[in-house]
Amino acid sequence: MLEIRHMETLTAIREAGSLQEAADRLHVTQSALSHQLRDLEVRLKTPLLNRRTRPARLTTAALRILALADEVLPRVKATERELQRLAAGRTGRLHLAIDCHSCFQWLMPALDAFRQDWPDVALDLSAAFSFAPLPALVRGDLDLVITSDPQAIESVTYVPLFRYELVLAMASSNPLSQYKHIEPEQLADQVLITYPVDRQRMDVFTVFLDPADVEPAAVRKAELTPIIVQLVASQRGVAALPNWALTEYLNHGDLQIRQLGSKGIWRTLYAALRIEDAHADYLQAFLTQAKATCFKTLEGIKAVRQ
Repeated sequence: MLEIRHMETLTAIREAGSLQEAADRLHVTQSALSHQLRDLEVRLKTPLLNRRTRPARLTTAALRILALADEVLPRVKATERELQRLAAGRTGRLHLAIDCHSCFQWLMPALDAFRQDWPDVALDLSAAFSFAPLPALVRGDLDLVITSDPQAIESVTYVPLFRYELVLAMASSNPLSQYKHIEPEQLADQVLITYPVDRQRMDVFTVFLDPADVEPAAVRKAELTPIIVQLVASQRGVAALPNWALTEYLNHGDLQIRQLGSKGIWRTLYAALRIEDAHADYLQAFLTQAKATCFKTLEGIKAVRQ
């Protein structure tokens, strides 16, 4: 019943002080403005203008509407400006989650570079280790998910970022270091150190151990890559990690990496987005920046052939 244009009309009357001046501000005739005002009074069943005074004065009912207008109209105008900027591709929201602990190594520099070029995009980052990120993406809680585990969801598209090899890290003194590659059965007497992630979301199980029906002697969990590396180097166990996450630790001499299986295990890291938003300028800019940062800072990764 009460519309934005009604609030704008009463605001113009208050600011102008007369119907004629208000009509000029609204780019309508005084007759049209009077007709609109009378129509609203009929709808609301109450007068909005005391026409017996000179100049006519706004009634108490009109002042109540103006109090609402003072609250609503600035928000409407701000939203309109935001939508205009969004339509121009210069603003938006990028709430993203990462599904891998080691991704922080390249993601934070990528976000810093992106923020400099797109300061009007609202950024938020969360770690998707304790919740299912793809359903959150579909719901609209997230705008992008970094994952190596794509799932067939109708409304989601996956953009490949790069390929990496999953390798086994071990202490140089571990007997496994004498082999060129590691078979699943060789981990049956080893302590496997992993991130605190569900087994179904870890490639070392789903791609390597489970198909061979092999269980490690024990599983130990640690939150951070440097801690996992320290545990491995001190002979507390072995760990399956992305090759690029281990590069900086291989010069110390107390750590070795070996290929998993005779052919190795190569995985692809993806950015998952809603199909309806995938072509937004700022999202495309982030993907471009992310790829550039990855290939600039990470060793041992490969481009994905399209």
